[in-house]
This record gives sequence, C-alpha cells and structure tokens, in this order.
Amino acid sequence: MDESTWRPSIRVPDPAVRELDPRFAHYRIAHAKVERLGGGFRWAEGPAWFADGRFLLFTDLPNDRIMRWDEATGALGVFRQPSDQANGMTRDRQGRLLVCEHGGRRVTRTEYDGSITVLADSYAGKPLNSPNDIVVKSDDSIWFTDPPFGLVSDYMGRQGEPSLPANLYQLDPNGGLSCVAENVEGPNGLAFSPDEKILYLVESRARPRRIVAYDVNEKGGISNRRELIDAGIGLPDGLRVDVDGNLWCGWGAPEPGLDGVRIFAPDGTPIGHIDLPERCANLCFGGPRRNRLLMASTTSLYSLFVNTRGV
Repeated sequence: MDESTWRPSIRVPDPAVRELDPRFAHYRIAHAKVERLGGGFRWAEGPAWFADGRFLLFTDLPNDRIMRWDEATGALGVFRQPSDQANGMTRDRQGRLLVCEHGGRRVTRTEYDGSITVLADSYAGKPLNSPNDIVVKSDDSIWFTDPPFGLVSDYMGRQGEPSLPANLYQLDPNGGLSCVAENVEGPNGLAFSPDEKILYLVESRARPRRIVAYDVNEKGGISNRRELIDAGIGLPDGLRVDVDGNLWCGWGAPEPGLDGVRIFAPDGTPIGHIDLPERCANLCFGGPRRNRLLMASTTSLYSLFVNTRGV
C-alpha cells in the first residue's frame, strides 16, 4: 500500500503497531492509532518539536524548504524557503533552532530575531561534507554527523567531492569544533541515553547497516565503540530515545512490510514496530506531554500517541 491509498485503521488496537517482545506491551496504547497529518513532500526529514508554541518544524530536503505543522489547528505550511537544503534539525538548550544544511555544507542556528548564525562550515581548513543529523547535550555541546550523502547528487544537496572523511563532530559551548570519531561508515542519526553516558550512532554505509554505541566520559570524550544493533536488511536512519532508554528508529527496507519505525530495548533487542506505508527517515517526540511520536516519512508526516515520553 502506498501513501496515496493509506487509510487509518478502523480497528483498535491498531494492527500497524506490532509487539515483537512482551516488553513493548507497556508502550502501546490500545486506543491510539497511526494518523497521517500531511503529505505532498519529496523527502520529509529532521523533525524538531517546539513545545512553547505547540508546533513541529521538519524539512523537505529536495524541495529546499522547512515545513511547519501546528498541533492545535492542524495547519501545515512553509516555515522557510529556500532552506539551503536543510536536513536534520533540533533545538539548543535556549530553544533556538539548529539546522544541518546539505546545500550550505554547514550547521546554523536561527536566533530569536530570525537571523542565522553559522556555527560550523569547515574543519581543519576544509569544508564540511553535508551535515546530516544533530543533537545537543545537557552541557550545551552540539554533536552532529557529517557524511557525504548531500554530495552525491543535486537532488539531496549539491553534487561535489568530499574534502573530509565521514566524521562525527562535537561543537563545544565556546565554539570550538573537534572530531570525536573519524571515518565512520556513513554516520547518520544519533542520540544520547537518558543519563548521557551512552551515545548511539547509525552507520548507514556499513553492510549490513548497524547502530553502534559509545561510552561517553565526563569530559565529553567517547570510547568503547561496540555494535549494538545489526540492522540486517533494514535501513535505520534517524533515532530518538525515550525516558526508559528505548531507541525509536526511523526504518525502511528494500522489501515490503518493514517500513516505519523500529523500537529497540536498551540492550538492542527489537521489541516493537510501527508499520507505515513508506520509509520513515526521522522522528521526534512532541505534544504537551512529549508522548506523541511524530514521524517524518518520505512523502508524509505521521503521528502516534505512545505510553512513554521522549528524553
């Protein structure tokens, strides 16, 4: 079934929300169903929730725009266009929007007055590749991945040649940029555990694709890299962590039946799956209680209320 023929389930519990392990039963709400909030995009990505305004911003990369969805009214419109082919986004600890730009090959911050500050566009004197996804730690450090995905074509960025390896970077609160992991196999989505002692990272060009974990020390360094999840034929992308430490991962596959969101326990065991008719690139928790999963999925935006909250 494609997105144009998708219809919400008339049954509850929604059969699209599947339990793979008894641990997922707690997180599945019997009366909640998957909802399609809007469509007409080319590649929906990078959702960032603004609780103070009850709205979501997300990117539509090939269309070079950032979209806005208002929870109270359901209104959907353009927030910024052009966007320099924005991809991953989040908010900093002061509530400002942080954007990874494929087109600009940079990370920017949108100030309160709407002006844009460039936070990072080069490392060791060389231009970044195409910053992809981004997260902020409680110490105000900003972590982002920089694969060459946006250099492959003019559809998802601007065609070009990488000058740097595919790295993971950390931008400290004073603006110093450091490489914390070099030559990662397609660094993509990333997230911290609730206590920030573990960093999770998607490696999209590993075969098979995988999600790895690092220990994070008190000084912000990482060590003890290990494979947490072998994705098999799955295509993990962006991910978020809930208050219990479960990983909610945007997911896809080359064959039908695996598109949507895959949920893993902290030990890496798959415990649940949310079936969607198209691949989910990225997601975040929103709503007044942070219990509404908002899923940016190729041409559409979906949501599902769940029995947990995002970190």
